[in-house]
Amino acid sequence: MSDVIDYDFGISAIDSGYMRPMMDAIHLVVENGRAAIIDTGTNDSVPRVLAALRQKGLAPEAVDYVMLTHVHLDHAGGASTLMRRFPNARLTVHPRGARHMADPSKLIAGTIEVYGEAEMRRMYGDILPIAPERIVETPDGASVRLAGRIFVFHDVAGHARHHVAIQDLKSGHVFSGDTFGMSYRELDEGARQFIFPTTTPPQFDPEAFHRSTDRIAGLNPDAVYVTHYSQVRDIQAKAAILHQQLDAMVALAMSLKDAGADRHQRLVAGVNDLIVAEARRMGFAHSREKVLACYSIDGELDAQGLGVWLDSLDRPAGQA
Repeated sequence: MSDVIDYDFGISAIDSGYMRPMMDAIHLVVENGRAAIIDTGTNDSVPRVLAALRQKGLAPEAVDYVMLTHVHLDHAGGASTLMRRFPNARLTVHPRGARHMADPSKLIAGTIEVYGEAEMRRMYGDILPIAPERIVETPDGASVRLAGRIFVFHDVAGHARHHVAIQDLKSGHVFSGDTFGMSYRELDEGARQFIFPTTTPPQFDPEAFHRSTDRIAGLNPDAVYVTHYSQVRDIQAKAAILHQQLDAMVALAMSLKDAGADRHQRLVAGVNDLIVAEARRMGFAHSREKVLACYSIDGELDAQGLGVWLDSLDRPAGQA
């Protein structure tokens, strides 16, 4: 598949190159010769974004916005480098994430804690500060215009407390980041698309995730663009699947709450079984190996997030 997929309404998906092909999408919206980038991938993704702009005859000066759904580094790791390439651009981000873009030290420290410094540098490179005057905070209900085209921001917690979904009023479509699950194009069978929720750490909140899923579906979009990986349709049916699977993942986690030292391994195995069982329930013909080749990284991260959530249940109310 091409590194760039073009849709209607001037919307394109750019393969960020993160981890594996067709895992992580950057979205480009073009309106009357002006452009917006929605999520950025990592610093390694920057040449791909610049190539996609050249392919469409656009100079870096044509980019008016870099919009972030949230500040996890597979979505925002390339933001500071892109902002240096796009002299006219402003960065939009949830108010909770804005401080991490202006001063990324805590974001870097948290990533080093998970991966170690050497691996963090290998995966993400240098994350540099972005000048505060170039940052536009986008709380719930905020909007910006791209050559007159209006984008509205909706607060959608559940995956992260600094997460927005971005509604494009021209198309009616929504860019959902990680708050409307993951749907990898390798598993498509004709028009049928597999989808599964994400429970990755550290801020997974199932009740908020349910509300946010309903909020996105309630906007009645013909299409939603998930970061992992791009356009999905039949949104009401997919929302119902996400609710069912989210409940199943929470039930799995609760059944293993006191499982002891092997809890994580059992969570990984259980999440993988749920993913494969959902593919079977939906009638997909893919082998278990093919399904998990797409979702194995996610299954590991989902299990980590479920474990962090389980541990949070034992903390006193209000304690981080």
